[in-house]
Amino acid sequence: MKPSRRLFAPIALAAALAGCAGEGDLVINQGVGITAVRTACPAVGVPDYTGDMTLFRTPGQPTAANIDVTAVITNLRSTCNETGERIYSEATFDVLARRTDASEARRVELPYFSTVLRGGSAVQSKRVGTVVIDFAAGQERAQGSGVAGAFIDRGAATLPEDIREQITRRREPGDPDAALDPLANPEVRAALDRANFELLVGFQLTQEQLTYNATR
Repeated sequence: MKPSRRLFAPIALAAALAGCAGEGDLVINQGVGITAVRTACPAVGVPDYTGDMTLFRTPGQPTAANIDVTAVITNLRSTCNETGERIYSEATFDVLARRTDASEARRVELPYFSTVLRGGSAVQSKRVGTVVIDFAAGQERAQGSGVAGAFIDRGAATLPEDIREQITRRREPGDPDAALDPLANPEVRAALDRANFELLVGFQLTQEQLTYNATR
């Protein structure tokens, strides 16, 4: 199943709808007072159904009465350094956890993944880490944090000059293609997909956990 992205994941060209463009950014005036800015930095998000994790006391019994620990990824933030030929993007996030038995101190280790996706489907890299949650005796809720980073080749994330020209060229009334949307051109769309990268973060779930999240 191909996951869809949520939180900060944009669609195609509109990678950001506000802020100032930097060197190398693609700025598009859409003619209605809206400017879309596309940078070489990857979008950051959490794939659907991977932002929550539920642990059960007895495996194979996914009932409310059997829940041991629940956790959720939140406060996803990102920074990006695109000054060199290798762009570095880093995402940080918090994990909020809650347990049903708070009688004793306990440490819980929750696995998470970070992956770089190109063109919405091609996995470029994947890493697995662990967020540690420490519950004190009598404490029902606790919090941990995680970080994920990735390098992306600037050339791969930059649109070819001829594609940029097709998108940004000023069209005058009467031009044969004045009413045509350049983003509807299959060649332009394919180039945008190839240059589109995402840094995705989520819990490393088993198939049973993923099914539980998708069907509850």
